[in-house]
Formats: sequence, C-alpha cells, structure tokens
Amino acid sequence: QVQLVESGGGLVQPGDSLRLSCAPSGRTISSYTMGWFRQAPGKEREFVAAISWSGGTTSYADSVKGRFTISRDNAKNTVYLQMNSLKPEDTAVYYCAARGGAGLTSHNSAYAYWGQGTQVTVSS
Repeated sequence: QVQLVESGGGLVQPGDSLRLSCAPSGRTISSYTMGWFRQAPGKEREFVAAISWSGGTTSYADSVKGRFTISRDNAKNTVYLQMNSLKPEDTAVYYCAARGGAGLTSHNSAYAYWGQGTQVTVSS
C-alpha cells in the first residue's frame, strides 16, 4: 500500500506560479510511474502529467504543455508539479497518483494509489 500526500496548493492570481509536491507515507516511490491529475467542480478527473520511474520520460496534457513541468527526486522520495503562467481554468483539486507498471498513461484507472488532493485556485 502506498499512501500519497500532496502539498503546495493555494490561491494565486492569473499568471502566477505554484509548485505542488507529492510524497509517500512510509514507502518509497522510486520504482513507480507517477502522475498528476486534476478535477474541477462539476467535471471529471483529468490527466495533467506523468513521469517515468527514472524521470527520463514525461507526458503532458495539451492544456498544460509548455506551462507545467513534472519532475521527481527519488533521493527525496518526492514528485513535483511546477505550474507557471496559471490560468483561471487551471482551478481544480490536484491529485498525485502512482502506478507500478511501466509506461506512461493518461488513464486514471491505470493508477492504483492516490492522494487526497490539494486545492489550486487561480483567481483575480
């Protein structure tokens, strides 16, 4: 069992930046493919970004490509989501997820472990 804890959310203005962090409780995630998803009110959970266990391969949703960067530091057992040039439409609860299989995927059903989420609100 992998328990994930997200942090770093908050209220920011359009154009600002935030960095989300995700760390497990009690277990290493160095061998897991990691992903970030988000869910806005009244909408389905959607894929944001994913990163391979080594950090060598990443994947992004078109809506965040060029603005968001996923990274990981396996020595610190932490995954990050750097979010720049934030827009009001980025407002959502952001979830960290882990999967034991190889290969990046945007399908949330492929991820076995999820955090509780952290709220990101972009508003002027």
